[in-house]
Amino acid sequence: MAKNKTVYSCTECGGQTPKWQGQCPACMAWNTLVETVAESAVSQNRYSALAQSSGLQKLAEVEASEVPRRPTGITEFDRVLGGGLVPGGVVLIGGDPGIGKSTLLLQTLCHLGKYHAAIYVSGEESAQQIAMRARRLGLDAGPIELLAEISLEKILATLQQHKPDIAVIDSIQTLYSEALQSAPGSVAQVRECSAN
Repeated sequence: MAKNKTVYSCTECGGQTPKWQGQCPACMAWNTLVETVAESAVSQNRYSALAQSSGLQKLAEVEASEVPRRPTGITEFDRVLGGGLVPGGVVLIGGDPGIGKSTLLLQTLCHLGKYHAAIYVSGEESAQQIAMRARRLGLDAGPIELLAEISLEKILATLQQHKPDIAVIDSIQTLYSEALQSAPGSVAQVRECSAN
C-alpha cells in the first residue's frame, strides 16, 4: 500500500513544513505543528470546470422532504436524534469517560440489529468484555457482528466487504491510519480517521 505524503501544519497560523519542528517557521509559535496528510494541489482551471458543472438555485425553490428515520428503540435517544437515525448519516456521541456511551451504543445496536445488518467495531474493549456487558444488560446480541480492530484500513475493508446497514465505531480515538506515523488518538489520526 502506497503511503500518502505527510506534512506538518501549524494549528495557530496554518503554515506547513515537511518535517516536524518544535517551533513553527511561519509564526514562530512553539509546539503547534501537527501531522496531516498532504492534499494534492488543484489548478484554478479545474475549479472553473467544477463551478460550471454545479448549478445555483434559490433556497425557497428547493423542495424539502422529510427523510424517514430508523428508531433506535431508546425513546430519549430517538428524541435527541429527531426521531431516530437517518440512513447514510453519521452521529458522533461524545462525553466524559464512564458515562455510558458504549452501553448506549450497544443497546441501540442490539435493537437495530433485529431489523438491519449491524456491525460493532470496538477499539477499546475486547469481544469478551462486550459480550459480558450485553449479557449483564439482558440484550439479545445474537444478530450483531463484532470486529475488535483499530486499523482504519482493515475496518474500511471489512465494512466494504460486508456492507452493513448500520456500523458503530467505538471509539474514533483508538483508530489509526497507516497513512500517518503519529500515534492513535493524536489530532492528526483522529482527523484522518474521521474523514474516512
